[in-house]
Amino acid sequence: MEPAVHVDPSPEFAPETAAFYRGDPDAAFARLRREDPLHWYERGRFWCVTKHADVQEISRRPRTFCSARGTQIFQIALRHAKQGYDSRVMQAAMDSAPTIIMMDPPQHNRHRKLVIGAFTPRAIGGLAPRIHELARESLAAVPRGEVVDFVDELAVPLPMFVIAEMVGVPREDRDAFRRWSDAMILAGAGIFNEETERNLRELFPYLHGKVQEARKSPRDDVLSTLVTAEIDGERLSDPEVVMFLVTLLVAGNETTRNLVAGGTRLLLEHRDQLERLCREPALLPNAIEEMLRLVSPVRNFCRSATHDVELRGRTIRQGDFLAMFYASANRDEEVFGEDSHAFRIDRPEAREHLAFGFGEHLCLGASLARLEALAMFEALLPLLPGIEPAGEVVPLHSSLMNGLVRMPVVLPA
Repeated sequence: MEPAVHVDPSPEFAPETAAFYRGDPDAAFARLRREDPLHWYERGRFWCVTKHADVQEISRRPRTFCSARGTQIFQIALRHAKQGYDSRVMQAAMDSAPTIIMMDPPQHNRHRKLVIGAFTPRAIGGLAPRIHELARESLAAVPRGEVVDFVDELAVPLPMFVIAEMVGVPREDRDAFRRWSDAMILAGAGIFNEETERNLRELFPYLHGKVQEARKSPRDDVLSTLVTAEIDGERLSDPEVVMFLVTLLVAGNETTRNLVAGGTRLLLEHRDQLERLCREPALLPNAIEEMLRLVSPVRNFCRSATHDVELRGRTIRQGDFLAMFYASANRDEEVFGEDSHAFRIDRPEAREHLAFGFGEHLCLGASLARLEALAMFEALLPLLPGIEPAGEVVPLHSSLMNGLVRMPVVLPA
């Protein structure tokens, strides 16, 4: 039975704004899970999906809850305002080839089949020695006994270097590649400005050139796998490969960066869990799943209803948008128990989290992100008990990504 009036849980409830996440979003989402788990948010004109089971249900039904009309909250606002994207470069790129994130069946199925060869367990396993080497190199380059920014010095380099090598970016282009990667992360959150546009105008031609190089002279790397993949005589076009690389830049860089930084912060704030992890390093894979659950690097993604449908006793109208809040689903008491807010590295159900999504849009790079985190924390573990916080932690100002901009620490000498 639908209530006559939907009431927001508090006057400050505005999950489409970055400011909301600097308050206490967990309390707001916990209240919604108890009182109104599928909540119509009038100001934003979308449904707030806060329960684990509902996120799964929506994610497994792409023909009912589609991605093509927009997957991010800022796109909902643009739809309602009947506006286009603020970025001419991004709009032109998406007009030539949509990103896999905004694809629905059968287009999504074709695209995923063509790119999945680059992300099979065997393909990712082959990267393991190099990823562990890069993790050790990153750690060895960080000064000891003085204040450093953990995010900039340790969380950022590993995923960026890994993706750079996957795409065939030479070392001399790494500084520009990082600048472009940061610009794409801002663009992915709907933050466009003159500097972002300038970086995107540099990035897209650069990636197109890399695709052309890989077609002419394939190598043993992920990009070459993408350009040579073939199903029933069909290959990805150049714009399609470029858009997939753009998606990889955002998803591959930001997810691992936020996981490593946020996971380290959890360990430093919960010394009992850190001490146990040092005593029982075999718990590290499960600890990483618990970090993913509590950090939830991607705050939300959206879907829209292709027809009228009933969900949790509510009528979702054709065209309605639904925002799936992963951080709320990952604290659902029905799945993770009454202590769902607590950080427990031995939590048996930790891997039930939805930090990588669910269903057909389950993150292709999930295995890669887990491997990168494992390599980084294995290298860090001997030093972690001696790492000391050394200043204010600055969170990322974003309604899409849950990350840290700065976390000053001192590594033991």
